[in-house]
Amino acid sequence: MKAWSRWQDWVTLVAGLYAALSPIWVVGASGATPALIVLGALIVITSLVSLANPGVVATEWLNTLWGVLLFVAPWVITYATAVGASWTSWVVGVITVVLSLTAVPASKAAHHHVTQH
Repeated sequence: MKAWSRWQDWVTLVAGLYAALSPIWVVGASGATPALIVLGALIVITSLVSLANPGVVATEWLNTLWGVLLFVAPWVITYATAVGASWTSWVVGVITVVLSLTAVPASKAAHHHVTQH
C-alpha cells in the first residue's frame, strides 16, 4: 500500500479536524471544548502518521482508542446536555472507531509486506 492513499485515514483526519475546530461554531460547548480540541487533534495527528506510514498498525489502534474516548466524553466530562458538542463527539467518535477498525487489515498487510523486504 502506498503512503497517503488509504481513504479511511483521510476520512478520520477530516473527522478529527472537524471535532478539533467544532468549538468555533458549536454553541454552548464551553465544557466540551478541551475534549473536542485535544481528542480531535490526536485523531488528526494519528491519521497523518498512518497516512505517511501505512504499515504502522498501532496508529489504527490509537485512532480507535481516541474515537472511543471521544464517544464517551460527553458522559464522563458531563457535557451530554450540550446537544451540538455531544453529537459532534458521538458522530466523530463512531466514524473514527469504525473506519480505524476497517483499516486494521490493510495496515497489517502493509506491515507484513514491509517486513518481508
